[in-house]
Amino acid sequence: MRHLFCLALFLLLGFTDTVASRSIPSSSGSKILFIVSNAHFYGDSDLNAANHFAEIVFPYDKLVKAGYTVDFVSPKGGAIPLGYFQTSDPLIKQYLYDGDFMDLLEATKSPSDIQAREYKAVYYSGGGAAMFGVPENEAIQKIVMEIYEEQQGIIAAVCHGSAGLAHLKTKDGQYLVAGKNVNGFPDRFENMEAAYYKTFPFSIEKQLQKNGGNFQYSKEGWDGFTITDGRLITGQDPSAAALVAEKIIATLKDQ
Repeated sequence: MRHLFCLALFLLLGFTDTVASRSIPSSSGSKILFIVSNAHFYGDSDLNAANHFAEIVFPYDKLVKAGYTVDFVSPKGGAIPLGYFQTSDPLIKQYLYDGDFMDLLEATKSPSDIQAREYKAVYYSGGGAAMFGVPENEAIQKIVMEIYEEQQGIIAAVCHGSAGLAHLKTKDGQYLVAGKNVNGFPDRFENMEAAYYKTFPFSIEKQLQKNGGNFQYSKEGWDGFTITDGRLITGQDPSAAALVAEKIIATLKDQ
């Protein structure tokens, strides 16, 4: 009953309390870190923002079934807002009523809880909330780049989650995306006149280009477009979320 009550409350307002942080164990002991946002609003506006539930669920399902443990980290730790529900999808509905899984999202880890050496990959999920709190968080940046450079791990992102790549730099001071093929939610599909977009700190497409990335995208959209450039894996929109996870799994197997 507790989980059903929390779900009903969350669907209206988002999670507001926390429980003991935990992760669902895997048989392999290999761990993947999902990066999510605590932002309930678009910037300083009163427009509700959220993490994209499908962009969390579909990759999560692929990775845990492949034997990986998934942990969640957010800038502040604790509860995160969720949205963009497709309740007609059976997998989405399954996870909405999975108490253990929903507890993970109710009690995300804070950056200080994370030991980078434990992880083989990071994944930035999307949704409008991903534009706020995550990209500029220096503690998360440090964790991600330690996984990438010290552990030879993978950095992956989908849709607006690619905003998290904007400020990442290597030890030599170069932007992570410099000289790499990269993707994210393109300007072509943003409503630049809408109130939500005017709160964005930057355009994902333009910022990654400014940082030296070769931003590529599908003009059709919603067709599972992804790019793999070495240990950087990016996807364009929610249709690419599961495919990004598959590419993470394939790249880890090739290492």
